[in-house]
Amino acid sequence: MAGRTFTYETVVRESQLDSFGHLNHARYLEIFEDARWDLITANGYGLDKVRDTRQGPTILQVQVRYRRELLARQRIRVETQCLGYERKVARIEQRILDERGEVCCSAEILIGLLDLQARKLILPTEDWKHAIGL
Repeated sequence: MAGRTFTYETVVRESQLDSFGHLNHARYLEIFEDARWDLITANGYGLDKVRDTRQGPTILQVQVRYRRELLARQRIRVETQCLGYERKVARIEQRILDERGEVCCSAEILIGLLDLQARKLILPTEDWKHAIGL
């Protein structure tokens, strides 16, 4: 069961460019992470909730596909959707689109909910499922 799609918008900054003048590959991951934190915070699971519950998101695997370069001052949109949860692991799809709606980068990310005290993955809580759009 796929969840709702969440949209995050931003602009490529000069400080994010590499020596070729386009968005550095590592910065794509930062943009994806910003979009995920924006999503869960908007859905009531921000840093305060993580600290209070001692349960927070952890990345288990990332597969990235770079398709088109992004340049300084380009406006981009990140779409994030939880594709499903199997036991303790969720599969998240994220896509960065340019102004024309063309996919410039996509990622499939496996995440889980980590008990920060026990340092183990736990089954998703209802609050956590809501936070990721399920």
